[in-house]
Amino acid sequence: MNYECAQSTKEEQEYLDNRLGDYNAEQVPTTQQPLVVPLNYCLKDNGKIIAGINADMYMWNILYIAILFVEKDYRHHKLGSFLINKVESEAKALGAKLAHTDTFEFQAKEFYLKHGFEIFGILEDCPEGHKRYYLKKKLND
Repeated sequence: MNYECAQSTKEEQEYLDNRLGDYNAEQVPTTQQPLVVPLNYCLKDNGKIIAGINADMYMWNILYIAILFVEKDYRHHKLGSFLINKVESEAKALGAKLAHTDTFEFQAKEFYLKHGFEIFGILEDCPEGHKRYYLKKKLND
């Protein structure tokens, strides 16, 4: 065999992502169509983005929150709570039963705990001297 290793193109990355998705669906049948439902929102003040959430509901009616961000001057005005409640509500209406996310101790750990998430994993020294927390929340409660 003559193997070659090269940096993947965007198309090759998508191919690998699709192949893994196909394998996953063979192992555990999917429970939603389409396989990924984006739930992304931003809040603006006079046209300027001040907060936003990037989330997806994927394959098995599971909500993944990738990004939740509020500009510093707008924190503690319940904008993050508004966004997470909006996405959770939409995901539940679409049949989601579970949400998960991750955050660092210097980000929003306490925010997620306050919103009913529980820690199920901690990655130490990520980055060095810090912790990355993995959190989940049942949405059918």
